[in-house]
Amino acid sequence: MRHPQKPPSGMHPLLAERFSPYRFDPSAVVDDHALGLLLEAARWAPSAGNSQPWGFFVGRPGEPEHDRVLPHLAPSSARWATDAGLLVVTLTRRHVDDTQLLYSEFADYDLGQAVAHMTVQAQAMGLAAHQFRAFDLEGLTKELDPNPGWTIVSMVAVGKAVGGPPEGRARRSVAHLRSAPWSPAE
Repeated sequence: MRHPQKPPSGMHPLLAERFSPYRFDPSAVVDDHALGLLLEAARWAPSAGNSQPWGFFVGRPGEPEHDRVLPHLAPSSARWATDAGLLVVTLTRRHVDDTQLLYSEFADYDLGQAVAHMTVQAQAMGLAAHQFRAFDLEGLTKELDPNPGWTIVSMVAVGKAVGGPPEGRARRSVAHLRSAPWSPAE
């Protein structure tokens, strides 16, 4: 069960204060410097065998890339994501270079690491990131036409949040994290 709670003392403020906003300031711009830092943070994430199997398609309001992504948002995400200063389509390459392997079981995990780094970097810059999957995957894949072996996984809206994190956010307990995967002993 999830209980409203505050992060424990000693947790790094970038992690403790992170939240996924449902409102962004449409006048706040993610400039080239900020975009560069976000992508650098992702670039420096760890990956299996240093494969770095991630890629990003980015678009900011007023850019053609942004206009290509918007029609594919689900109504539930379009209500708030359109106001973000940056939309990032995340992709992973599941093919492993220079091997006979056709699939990397780590590629999605590694992409998650890169997006997590981007999220923490956004927080450090006074921005917020909201990761989501409420979009037309088939339509967006057809629109962007990634190279063979590349797969769109998720999207991230980045921008200046309107408001702060909700008080007493509900999180599962540490005990639950440790016990949920296991069957009770008989």
